[in-house]
Amino acid sequence: MPPHVSADRPAAQPPGPGPVDALISQTRRLKGEVDAVRRDTPSDASGPRERWQRALCDLALHQLDDLDAHLAQLRDGPAQAPRPDAVLSRVGSAEWNLLTDEASWSGELYQILGRDPAAPPLTLDELPSLVHDEDRRRLTTMVTACLIDAQPIDGEFRIVRPDGQARTVHMMGEPVLDADGAAASMWAVLRDVSEVRRRRHTVSETRDALPGTRRPAQGEHRLAAGARETVPPPWGASLNPARREPGTLDVAAHRLSSPAGTPIGVDWYDSLELPDGAALLSVGDLTGHDVAAASGTATLLGAVRGMAMAGTQPGQLLSWLGQLLDTGDQPALGSAVCCRYRPATRTLTWARAGHPAPLLFRGGTGRRLDSPCGPLLGSTPGVGYGDAEEALQAGDLIVLHTDGLLPGHDDMDASRRLLDLAPRFVEAGTAQDCVRLVAEEFGDREHQGGACVLVARVTA
Repeated sequence: MPPHVSADRPAAQPPGPGPVDALISQTRRLKGEVDAVRRDTPSDASGPRERWQRALCDLALHQLDDLDAHLAQLRDGPAQAPRPDAVLSRVGSAEWNLLTDEASWSGELYQILGRDPAAPPLTLDELPSLVHDEDRRRLTTMVTACLIDAQPIDGEFRIVRPDGQARTVHMMGEPVLDADGAAASMWAVLRDVSEVRRRRHTVSETRDALPGTRRPAQGEHRLAAGARETVPPPWGASLNPARREPGTLDVAAHRLSSPAGTPIGVDWYDSLELPDGAALLSVGDLTGHDVAAASGTATLLGAVRGMAMAGTQPGQLLSWLGQLLDTGDQPALGSAVCCRYRPATRTLTWARAGHPAPLLFRGGTGRRLDSPCGPLLGSTPGVGYGDAEEALQAGDLIVLHTDGLLPGHDDMDASRRLLDLAPRFVEAGTAQDCVRLVAEEFGDREHQGGACVLVARVTA
């Protein structure tokens, strides 16, 4: 594909051949060292530890083969055709023009999907026909979020090839915006990760067979759950109850718990009175379901508070949070919406990164607040996030929520369900009563990893 200008930045230019050759040499040297360790493990090993070690070596070699092939293509350029048996046959690219409904696929993508290269590429409407029935909604949700909310695509789904073979595909992509900011096309890179997933499953199975590995995993789950509970603060009253001045906020929040045995979520919410009298409202989530992710969320929340206390505006705050995630020891992706409310003028300033927009309720009706939506935190180095403003009135209600509020549906469905509660919010009155309504409406579902909702009401 030709270089793209994405929604947020121009396409990066490839490095020169010198540095890439050095990386290829390092990769091949590492492959030899890993292969030597693998050969030292007997192929007919019957013990669980030996089988686990060999499975890990197989996985590492497989991924190093991928890296070697990718670097070679980067060095040689797109004009150099890969070998028929090259690992790169598992990586393809596509572009869909939304104005002309035309599609362009690379030859590698035809191989991944098992399609005849002479056949026309599928349009975005036709693409789900190749996807496993259970994963079609996932693909539709990702594409819709990309085209409507300009969110980058980063997820996996299963396809069923014409020969009946099922494969797992990882898809990454972004919209390309026109001069008016609307999505004109969408590009994506698709990678067949079936073999990687199979080898990881083998590693997991052999690890679980080792003595003493199951109970530590359960202990880590409990530890992560405990760490998660330290993330959301116990807000449930007015942000500044001592003064109760007109225009201040009445804030309440709630976490919808996940059922026993499901992964630990790292969704978070927060509200804080700032030194200048303004208020900080924020919700977000971070990838991962382990102790490191839970502790990383606590670190992220501390960074949000620290920057807000220093007077950083929401857009700049999210930009620095993205850099924090991108340069951390354990890179992660996150989404967030951050709001700064000034009671003196009843002005709400906010920005969002790959997250559902705030909802505004007034006079028995509700609507989504329009604002630029930047990519996920940590996904795009150096990206900037735009601020938006809204003048609020006494009695207005602001609702923020994280992903997963309505399991099995996209965020737009959850927002619409919340907007349907507008007349009942009028009757509820306080922020805490509104939160109870949300809990009643959404709390009977299995929220995989949990979900959060925060409600802020402007006092009269």
